[in-house]
Amino acid sequence: MAWNEPGNNGGQDKDPWGNRGGRDQGPPDLDEVFGKLSRKLSGLFGGKGPSFGGSSAAGLGVIAVVGAVIWGVSGFYTIGEAERGVVLRFGEYDRIVQPGLNWKPTFIDEVETVNVQAIRSLRGSGQMLTKDENMVNVDMDVQYRVADPEKYLFSVTNADDSLRQATDSALRAVIGDAEMDQILTTGRQQIRERTEVEINRIIDRYNMGILVVDVNLQGARAPEQVQEAFDDAIKAREDEERFIKEAEAYRNDILPKATGRAERLKKEALGYKEKTVNEAQGDVAQFEKLLPEYQAAPEVTRNRLYLETMENVFGNTSKVLIDSKAGSGNLLYLPLDKLMNQTPAQRSSSSNDDNAADYGIELERSSQSVAPNSNTRQSTTREGRY
Repeated sequence: MAWNEPGNNGGQDKDPWGNRGGRDQGPPDLDEVFGKLSRKLSGLFGGKGPSFGGSSAAGLGVIAVVGAVIWGVSGFYTIGEAERGVVLRFGEYDRIVQPGLNWKPTFIDEVETVNVQAIRSLRGSGQMLTKDENMVNVDMDVQYRVADPEKYLFSVTNADDSLRQATDSALRAVIGDAEMDQILTTGRQQIRERTEVEINRIIDRYNMGILVVDVNLQGARAPEQVQEAFDDAIKAREDEERFIKEAEAYRNDILPKATGRAERLKKEALGYKEKTVNEAQGDVAQFEKLLPEYQAAPEVTRNRLYLETMENVFGNTSKVLIDSKAGSGNLLYLPLDKLMNQTPAQRSSSSNDDNAADYGIELERSSQSVAPNSNTRQSTTREGRY
């Protein structure tokens, strides 16, 4: 039953404005409302609060001052060190605020904070078709951070979801342009680099405000049905690479040694060449100096050359055998090796004196046997000197 229906006691006793049945129907008096508010504020401040004194203008002023204070205080906010604040004025981008204490007009500006230093991670995976029409399961992890807060919030609807779609698109494009063997073995680094380049190209095209820090190819494997066969193939390639590296290491060890040995032989050959040439030139120069002397006195020069030659020959041996040209065939033996190895004390001993006497007798017999022939005597005397 409504309040103003006839049978409603509430309708007779009061109306929506709080008036009883004996009073005029109408809105409450503003002076009375402000008076009640003034009394309540006075009670809150211990009876020392402001009094409106029945003045509606004064009451409005106090309310305005209190509201302005509350409004001003509510506008202070703090931006963290790793964050940037994006200020929206009436819903439209206005500016970027730096870390620290800032103020905004409440109900006019709104601030959205964006962390620009945190490294975020996005993981993408799926089964993809390769260039040689094989299926491969690929897992990739993308690490990124916000570079431009304005573009991150307003260029696309959801930058993180857009990056996920861009990663999937770039990865499928790169995998579709590579062969199965390349993906599973040697081409993983190239695939990672090409995927990173493709993701950055998509981000720059759509102005996402995101900077890709790193792209990691977590895993690439063949389907389970053919996994064992591919594992065997990968192991064979790894063995091949290992053998190649071992051969290269052996080559790097042998070649420097062979090169050094070849250089040493070359230098020794050059040294021998120079030595031989110098000796030949010295012999020629010596012969040219000796030729005039030989032409002047051939016999004397010939004897001197013979003596010098025999001195050089017998100087390198410790035993000397002299064959006499006499008809008796006696052989004179001088044990120079024993004489040279003995000390002075041993050479002065009696045993050596006896041996020397025997040698003297033998030498005298040889001289007597060749006395009739003067030429033979001269030859024996010359040879006996050695």
